[in-house]
Amino acid sequence: MEYKKIIISEFGGPEVLKVVTEPKLPEPKEGQVRVKVSVTSAAFTDTLIRRGIYLGIKNKPPFSPGYDLIGTVDKLGEGVTDFQVGQKIAELTVIGAYTEYICLDVKTLVPVPDNLEDSESVSLVLSYITAYQMLHRSAKVKNGQTILIHACSGAVGIAILQLGQLMNLKMYGTASKSKHDFIKQYGAIPIDYKNEDFLEVLKKEEPNGIDAVFDPIGGSYFPRSLKVLKKKGTLVGFGYQNSANGKDGNVVLDFFKILFWNILPWKPSAKFYIISELHKKHPDWFKEDMSQLLNLLKDGKIKPEIGLTLPLSEAVKAHKLVEEGEIKGKIVLKVG
Repeated sequence: MEYKKIIISEFGGPEVLKVVTEPKLPEPKEGQVRVKVSVTSAAFTDTLIRRGIYLGIKNKPPFSPGYDLIGTVDKLGEGVTDFQVGQKIAELTVIGAYTEYICLDVKTLVPVPDNLEDSESVSLVLSYITAYQMLHRSAKVKNGQTILIHACSGAVGIAILQLGQLMNLKMYGTASKSKHDFIKQYGAIPIDYKNEDFLEVLKKEEPNGIDAVFDPIGGSYFPRSLKVLKKKGTLVGFGYQNSANGKDGNVVLDFFKILFWNILPWKPSAKFYIISELHKKHPDWFKEDMSQLLNLLKDGKIKPEIGLTLPLSEAVKAHKLVEEGEIKGKIVLKVG
């Protein structure tokens, strides 16, 4: 039986994403299951992988991108007893999810309740896990503290806003003026990054500093974000949008700047969050945190913002929209 997938034919712009047909379904090895993919997504990290500038990915084209997925177990490999055919699962694949079928190791698969909507569930795998782990495991934010979220109308930003509401956090968020009413719905204080300097705003409103900053922008944002923190505050970098887009800074330099700042005793804590590394190092954390988020979703305490749903065949369009940054929330790709 043949199946379709999207591959990166060469590193470059969205147009390098191509639909290909494989003649035979993949076969699961020992300790694996074959998964029929239901949904995946288009995230900024996927665009970096497509361009060949995502730290930690050594694969060379052709290969399939796709950071996250929800699917159903289609076939069991030898020795698999914890999962059943037809069971719904979630996984952080990092690459490979832009496909109709994929074989995955069972050690980090998370069961997903059948009554949860696939598009909402897949939003948890990358965006909400990133937000949850940055809040609780990287910055160790406590209830009632004050934080700043850059690009807070994006998928991860919205996840931080919703999780921050549950913790009664005071939240500031940078976004364009058109998104301010949207951000206020989540209890955040918006800052217009095009017409306001967030450093000046925070120095005025929070002269004693704040507890944490979550920054996916990079470049000159990182050192300025550090300046709004308390002495014991934490900067968590989780991207480098400006340097990746050639606007400001350097991708590798951004990463090592944060590592260097973290060893300076007179500066606040600085960390770079890379979900793929944490997923490898602490697979138990991924399973624990994903299960916690699925419970919050089931109980109606969080509600992923789905900005747009497209078929997988329109991955090129999805990547263009991600890079334009005008879609609020998650772009979901339906498979099959």
